[in-house]
Amino acid sequence: MESLSETKWDVVIEGTGLQHSLLALALSRSDKKILHVDQNEYYGAAEAAFSLQEVDGWVERTKGCSDGAPFRNATLWKADDDESTNSEKLAFSRSYTLTLSPQIIYTKSKLLALLVSSKVYRQLEFQAVGNWWLYNEVDEELLKRLPNGREDIFQDKSIDNRAKRSLMKFLKFIVDFENQTGIWEAYGDSSLQEFLSSQFQLPPRLQLVIAALTLSFDSPDKTTVRWALPRIARHLTSMGIFGPGFSAVVPKWGGGAEIAQVACRAGAVGGGVYVLGTDVENSQTIESTEEEMLEQKFSLSLSNGETVTTRHYINTKDPTASDGIVVSRIIAVISSPLLPIFASSTEGSPLAAVSVVVFPPNSFSQDGVSLTHPVYIMIHSSETGECPVGQCVLYASTRYFENSKVVLEATISKFLEAVKDNVKLLYTLYYEQQQVTATSSLDLAFDDQILDNVEEQWKAVSGYGDDEEHPPFMQFADREGMNADDDNDDGY
Repeated sequence: MESLSETKWDVVIEGTGLQHSLLALALSRSDKKILHVDQNEYYGAAEAAFSLQEVDGWVERTKGCSDGAPFRNATLWKADDDESTNSEKLAFSRSYTLTLSPQIIYTKSKLLALLVSSKVYRQLEFQAVGNWWLYNEVDEELLKRLPNGREDIFQDKSIDNRAKRSLMKFLKFIVDFENQTGIWEAYGDSSLQEFLSSQFQLPPRLQLVIAALTLSFDSPDKTTVRWALPRIARHLTSMGIFGPGFSAVVPKWGGGAEIAQVACRAGAVGGGVYVLGTDVENSQTIESTEEEMLEQKFSLSLSNGETVTTRHYINTKDPTASDGIVVSRIIAVISSPLLPIFASSTEGSPLAAVSVVVFPPNSFSQDGVSLTHPVYIMIHSSETGECPVGQCVLYASTRYFENSKVVLEATISKFLEAVKDNVKLLYTLYYEQQQVTATSSLDLAFDDQILDNVEEQWKAVSGYGDDEEHPPFMQFADREGMNADDDNDDGY
C-alpha cells in the first residue's frame, strides 16, 4: 500500500464532525481517493459521545483551553457512594454514553430521508422524542405537558374558550405560513411575543407554549418572527409523520455521534482512509500551469510529519465563526427512570425515550437566581442506551452568561423537586460550548442547512456543475452481492 505522502488524494477531509462525516458518506460510492483525518483520537468532534472514563480524559484535555476552543471550563462532580444503595450508584463506565451536543431530529428532516436512500439507516436505531413539558411556578401544576394537537387543546381545562379559539387560529396559520406573508411579513423583524399578542391575541401563557417549540436560547421578546415561524412550523408539521404523539427522533447509543461513526464506516467501506489523532498543521496552494489544472492543488503538512497533496481540501477552520454564541451545558445522571415524564398521552403512540422540559425566562426565582434566558432539559431514558435501567440522563442547556452554571444547577434542582420522585443526583458534567467552526452547530435540533452544505461540497469534489445532470445526492443501490437485510458493516 502506498504511504499517505505517495498517494495523490482527490480530497482530504479534516474533522469527523457530523457535517464532514456525512460528506464522507456522500462520497463513499464516488471512487475518489479520500483521506479523512481528525486531530482527536475519537470520531464525532463536537458531536462526540463518551463513556464516563472517556469523559474524565476529555475534561483533563479541556483544562486551560482558550476562549477560541470549542469547549472550555469543563468541571466534573460525582456523588459519594459510601452511603448509597446499589440503585443509587453509578454503574461501570461503559454503561454510559454521554453526548456533548444533544440534538433531536425532526421527522420532516431531509436527514432521515438521506439516511434511508444511502442505506446506512440499517446501522441505526431511532427512538421517539415524545412529551414536551413547560415549567412555571405560578401554575398550580409546576410541570405542564404541552398539547400534542387539537384534541389536547380542547380537553385542556386551564385554557379558556377565547384563548382556545386564538390558539386554533394560530395553528391553522402556522402550517401554511409561507403562503400567508400578508399576515406576518410586516412583523418579520419584530419579536415573536409582539406578533402573537397583536395578530392572534394569545395570552402570555400560550405565548410561552408557542415559544418553547422554537428551542430558541433567547426570550420571546428577543426572538424574531422571521426566525421563529419556520421552527414552529417544523415542530407542528412533523407531528404524526412516523406515528401519533411525537414529532422528532434521536439515534440510539449517542445521538449525532452514532450517525457520524456510521457515516465514516461507510466512507471506509468505500475505500476512504481514516487517520485519527492527526491534524493538518499547514496548507499551501500549489501553483499549477493551465495544462496541470487537473492535478493536485493543495499541499498539506500533517501533525504526524507527513505531507500530502490533494485536489480538494475540506476543513473546519472558519475565522468568523468564533463570533457566534456560547452555550452553557450540564449533563446530569440521576437515580430514577422518571416514568411519568415519558408516559404517553396519545393513543397508539410509542413510549418516548426522550422528553423535553422547557423553563421559560422568569419561570422561577430562588436565592437571587432568576432566569433571563430559556433553559432546556432533554431527558434521556435508559432506552436510548446512554445509561443503565433505572436511571436517566439530563442534558440541560442555556445561553452562556456570567452565572449560567449556577442557573443550570438551580434549574435541575427545581426540576427534580417538581417530579417528586425522591431522585438522587449521581453525576454532573458542566462545560461551555462555542461555535468556532463553520460546521459545528449549537442548535438543539438538527439543521437541514448542514445537508445543503454537504451537497455543495459533494458536487465540487465530484465535479458536477449546477446545470448538468448528475447522480442523485446520497441515493445508493445495495452493494453487489449483499443481502438488503444484511446488518453488518459491509452492507452499505
